[in-house]
Amino acid sequence: MDLEMTAEQRQLQRLVRDFAEGEIRPAIRELDAKEEFSYALTSKMGDLGFMGLMVDPEHGGLGLDPLSYILVVEGLARVSASQAATVAAHNTLGVGPIARWGSKQQRERYLPDLCAGKKLWGFGLTEAESGSDAGDSRTVAELRNGLWILNGAKAFITNAATNITAGSTVQCATGVSSGGKKEISCVLVPQGVPGFTVRTMHGKMVWRSSNTAELFLDNVRVPEENLLGKRGDGFRQMLETLDSGRLGIAAMALGGAQGAYEEGLKYAKTRKAFGQTVASFQANAFKLADCATQIEAARSLLYRACWLKSTGQSFAKESAMAKLFCSQVFKLVADHALQLHGGYGCMEEYPVATFYRDAKFLEIGEGTSEIQRLVIARQIGCFE
Repeated sequence: MDLEMTAEQRQLQRLVRDFAEGEIRPAIRELDAKEEFSYALTSKMGDLGFMGLMVDPEHGGLGLDPLSYILVVEGLARVSASQAATVAAHNTLGVGPIARWGSKQQRERYLPDLCAGKKLWGFGLTEAESGSDAGDSRTVAELRNGLWILNGAKAFITNAATNITAGSTVQCATGVSSGGKKEISCVLVPQGVPGFTVRTMHGKMVWRSSNTAELFLDNVRVPEENLLGKRGDGFRQMLETLDSGRLGIAAMALGGAQGAYEEGLKYAKTRKAFGQTVASFQANAFKLADCATQIEAARSLLYRACWLKSTGQSFAKESAMAKLFCSQVFKLVADHALQLHGGYGCMEEYPVATFYRDAKFLEIGEGTSEIQRLVIARQIGCFE
């Protein structure tokens, strides 16, 4: 196993860092305070190719490997979780399913603009009463006279209510399987279809400048060919999509941990108490040493999961481990970094306050920590 980055990956890493520092950092405080999605930053990230990182160049993507994608998300999250969330959700939840299971017509219709960042796409999975139990979809779709008729609602859907959102992939129940369980399928629902309403969710504690939406479907009619892949494959599609999505969430946590650590270290090396820097007190030095160690361990776990995926091996267990561990590390590091700031850590003018808030959702989004442990337990044979 070789986890050494290529020259191209190091160049990409530098590109992301320069963009995050030069373009994102000056804007994030105002965007966060206003809870405002940035079309300007999204457009610039599209120009850099960040919105179609792993898609075949035939459809407008860069055709990069999983680790290269992770390096982009990690680098963005080091400065802003919101901008990283926009990119991560778009690549794995928005573009990914269409690129993998979409028909030739669907790929040709949607992917070029999505990969260019001209349009965004949501993935309608979570519902008010079915989050962790994603197979219990209350949203239904009935096939009638060549049309899918959808009814239901979704919540906490990233990128689904912007002015450039082209539509959402909606997971829904399309009948009952031979075993008596719900038949789950995924249907592409373009924005603007009659009966399809999207509403931005405000008042968030985390990811305040990413777009989070509720979707409402009231007798929404779309053509039969808007089915993604095969009928009844929706649950499998969702599980495989989340396996990849967890890598992105883990990268967000890793990047956030790195950013919080750097803020804590910088402050501790300049702030003085009792005639010496805060960092020179053993209790604080040990906190920072633990943070540095935990971050390196998290990075190794995540990069290995990417290597498994890129070499065509099973990575479901490792992606769950990476998501679980990286989110735990981010929470620990953000807590230590804020503590090192003292009272100033609770002031929004200091980036560590935003890191502290954003860390929590990474233990929830794309499968809670409890669900990750369940996935891992199944993979290691606990429930045989």
